[in-house]
Amino acid sequence: MKIIVIIFFLLAPVAGAFAQRQNVYFLKNNGKYVSTRDSADYIRIVRQPDSTSTVFDVLEFYSNGVHKLAGKSTRVDPPEFEGQCVTYYSNGKRQSLASYKNGVKMGADMEFYPNGRLYTQFLYTENTNNNTPDNADAYRVITNNDSLGIVQVADGNGYYKGYNNTFTSIEEEGPVKNGKRDGQWKGNFQDIGIAFTETYQDGVLISGTAVTKNGKISTYAKSRRGAPQFEGGLEQFASFLSKNIIYPISARKAGIEGRVILSFAIEEDGSLADIKVLHSVDESLDNEAVRVIKLSPKWQPATRFGLPVRELQFAIPVKFALK
Repeated sequence: MKIIVIIFFLLAPVAGAFAQRQNVYFLKNNGKYVSTRDSADYIRIVRQPDSTSTVFDVLEFYSNGVHKLAGKSTRVDPPEFEGQCVTYYSNGKRQSLASYKNGVKMGADMEFYPNGRLYTQFLYTENTNNNTPDNADAYRVITNNDSLGIVQVADGNGYYKGYNNTFTSIEEEGPVKNGKRDGQWKGNFQDIGIAFTETYQDGVLISGTAVTKNGKISTYAKSRRGAPQFEGGLEQFASFLSKNIIYPISARKAGIEGRVILSFAIEEDGSLADIKVLHSVDESLDNEAVRVIKLSPKWQPATRFGLPVRELQFAIPVKFALK
C-alpha cells in the first residue's frame, strides 16, 4: 500500500518567509511503500516547483538522515528524472552522478566505489536502444577502474569488470573495444542464480548460453531480456479488448467516458495477475476494464537470459467512448 503524506514546511530565507508544499514517502529498499517512518529504509521528499520552474525537487534520505539522492523530476510519483541526479552511499560518499532526459539516462553516467574512487563511466546516447544494464547496446563503457584506482578500461578500450551492488563479487567481465563489448564475456548473477557466457561483436550479442543454479540450460541472442508479447501484438490486444467490452448501462446513461489505466503482472506461464487500477474514471468502468483484462488469453512471457520470467508491471489504457 502506498502511503503519501502531504505536509507544509515554513521556510525562512533571507528575503522573507514562504510555505512550500512537499510530498513525503516512506520506502523500503525494494521500492515498496510503507506507512511509518520507523519501518522505512529511506525517505523520499518531493517538493513542488516554484513559479520559475516546471520540475519537482526530489530528495531522498537514509533512515540515519544521510543524503541518499538529489535530483529533479517532471512528476511527483514515481519520479521521472530530468537533468543531473546524484546518489550517495550511506557513509555519505557519492555513489553516482548521472544525467537524465525524459526519465532515462542520457549522457555521462559516473559510478563510484564506497571509498570514493571512480569505478566506471558509461555513456548513454540517443542511439542506444534501451537504458537497462541487460541490454549490451544501452551504453558505451568509457572508463573502468579497480577500487585502488588501477585502470582496466581507458577511452573505451580494455577489460571490464562489473561488480554486484555490495562489491563483494564480480558479476560480469569481458573485453571492451571502442566502448562496446567485443569478444567473449562471462558472468554469474548470484541474486537470480544465473551463470553465463556470451559472444559479442562490435557491441552486438551474437550468442549466449546461461545455466541456472538448478542446472537448466538456455540459449539466446541479440539481448539478455525479451519483452512480453501478446499474440499479434498490442494492436491485436486492443482489438480483443474492444470486442469484449460491454459498456456499463449506468455509465452510458450518465454519459461517462474516459480512459481507465490498468497495471498487471505477466507470469512465467503468460497468465495475467495482480490487476490494479492506476487511473480511475468511474467504478462501473473500472470494474468492466478489470473484467475484460481477466479474460485475456495468455501472453508470451518476458524472458531473461532466454528463460521465462515474471514481468512485474505492465500498464495499458482501456478507453471508454460513447459514439
